[in-house]
Formats: sequence, structure tokens, C-alpha cells
Amino acid sequence: MISLRKITLENRRAMFNLEVSEDQRRFVASNLSSVASCYVLVTNGGNPFPFVIYADERPVGFVMLAYGITGYEEPSIAEDNYCIMRLMIDKQYQNQGHGREAMRKILEFIRTFPAGPAQYCWISYKSDNISAKKLYESFGFRDNGEVFNNESISVLRL
Repeated sequence: MISLRKITLENRRAMFNLEVSEDQRRFVASNLSSVASCYVLVTNGGNPFPFVIYADERPVGFVMLAYGITGYEEPSIAEDNYCIMRLMIDKQYQNQGHGREAMRKILEFIRTFPAGPAQYCWISYKSDNISAKKLYESFGFRDNGEVFNNESISVLRL
């Protein structure tokens, strides 16, 4: 069973050791870099939500969510909406349904509106990341035609 858990002193090292395969590294930042980005967001008034993705009692991935304006340069959809800024499943746990189950949990969490109300959730991806695009589309995300920082923007009405 997949769950989203806060980063703790006990699970941080295991989370930092999770990584995607070599050919996927160009699609997602390291978990260490993402946690550093969370710190920057918090200290600049942002609302990040980082979680370790667990399959039962095993850390298998990482997700970083954010709400509203983050201080980073952003696409037009960002204001007062949720963003899935990072999503990764470790290379040894891919193709086992964990990404799909994690996305269900992520959207459940977002729909509780933990930082405030929103109409949309958005995610960006590189156009050649076909597996990510298929996953997002299977949950109802649709490209809005915007390309930002060389990534397509895909949007889901909440």
C-alpha cells in the first residue's frame, strides 16, 4: 500500500539515496536538491509539501508539491493553484504501479486544499518524457499549450 509521509530524521537518508535510472536523470532534480528548494520556498513565503513515498514500510520515491506563487519563475497557471514540482520513483521500484498509486495519493492530498483553495493542479514535463505524459493524462491532466523552461505544462481541474 502506498502512503505519503513527512520527511523525518529517521527516513531522510533513505529518501536522499533514492534515484531514478541514468537515462531519466535529465527529467528530475535529485531529492537533495528538491529538499533544498523546499527550504528556499519556505524562507521566501512559499508553501512546499515534500513527502517520501512509501510502499508499505519501504521508501520508494519522493514528491514535492507547492501552492501558489513560489518565488521561482513560473507559468501563468501557478497563482493560487497547486503544483507537483517533483515526482520520482526509485529505479528499482519502477514499473510496479507505485507511480500510479502515488499519484492517486498526491491528488487526494491536494484536494484537501492544505494551503488554500484552488481550481487547478499543474505539472510540467519534458516533451520526450512519454511515460510521464501518459501517467498524467491517465489522471485527467491536459496540456494547456504553454511551454515553460522547455517543459510542457499539463493541467488538471480540481
